[in-house]
Amino acid sequence: MRVRIDTAGLDCLLIRLFEQIDESNMDWLLSADLRLREVFGSQLIDLLPSYTSLLLHYDLHYLDDDAARALAMQALHDLQPQPTAAGREHLLPVWYDPQVGPDLAAVARDCGLNIAALISAHSQREYRVFALGFAPGFAYLGLLEQRLAMPRLATPRRRVPAGSVAIAERQTAIYPCASPGGWQLLGRMPLRLFNPSSGSLLQPGDRVRLVPVDHAEFLRLGGDDRPLEALP
Repeated sequence: MRVRIDTAGLDCLLIRLFEQIDESNMDWLLSADLRLREVFGSQLIDLLPSYTSLLLHYDLHYLDDDAARALAMQALHDLQPQPTAAGREHLLPVWYDPQVGPDLAAVARDCGLNIAALISAHSQREYRVFALGFAPGFAYLGLLEQRLAMPRLATPRRRVPAGSVAIAERQTAIYPCASPGGWQLLGRMPLRLFNPSSGSLLQPGDRVRLVPVDHAEFLRLGGDDRPLEALP
């Protein structure tokens, strides 16, 4: 690991720890997150960990660029990964079905699997939350097995329903709200991922397991089973 600190705005630093995405990065990034919060204290406005880096927003009333860099280097001196700092574990129910996952059959075919084998492969893995972005509560999860990696759609859909479980490249995600989207859809999750008053259920470093459920359980949990073409 080699720390690189770049100016990312008048009152922001981009602190890069790695050059490539890897699940093992998160223990280092979460450790850095804790150290930076401790050292900056009330002079920290916001801190956003991501795949390989952290974006640090500091209070310009108290720090300039040089002072902020010095504090960041102080915080990261002798940094060690802390697996104990890992976030919460979430078990999220998913109904995998072509009715709500219109790309399920095509993805299975392209992976050389039947639908049941694809569902098993996609749901048996524990995923780390790498970052939040695109929309409030949209968590980028990874990494998928290489054999499940799929490109984004050539033409994004104008509307993807909330709860849609999708894959793109070696990542998977659950759309927290209805929005346009170009990821390939495998199923739907009935629980709410974002609340304006409490924020995102999933946070960077959290661990996520997707638990296949049948249609009846999906409906019991409040899921909407209408296909894309039937949604407003």
